Amino acid sequence: MGKRKGPLSRAEAEGVFRRVTRPLPKRYAKQIETGMTDAEFEAALKATLGIFGGSGGPNAPWITYQGSGLKIWASWGSHNHVTLKPIFWGTTTIKMARELYKIAEPEDRQLGLF
Repeated sequence: MGKRKGPLSRAEAEGVFRRVTRPLPKRYAKQIETGMTDAEFEAALKATLGIFGGSGGPNAPWITYQGSGLKIWASWGSHNHVTLKPIFWGTTTIKMARELYKIAEPEDRQLGLF
């Protein structure tokens, strides 16, 4: 299989996100069940991402992440996180996590209707 080029698809970006945040649903299960404010959720994501990390390999996206700023970078092939724009950062990271893990805000009563 040849090297992939170009941006990640939506499904690939979601896969990267799930890989990086894998411990979140188990570690914060009780809080997720009752709902988390953005401030609580930001703290949980920051702890999950940690100070700095990454991974990469053949036929897989290269990933870099850091808790500060809730930043996640990913690309096909090694990259420089200083010059590459993150695929998720700040509020986009919070929104993606809420969407993928179905985490409500405590005050959001509409989600209980679905």
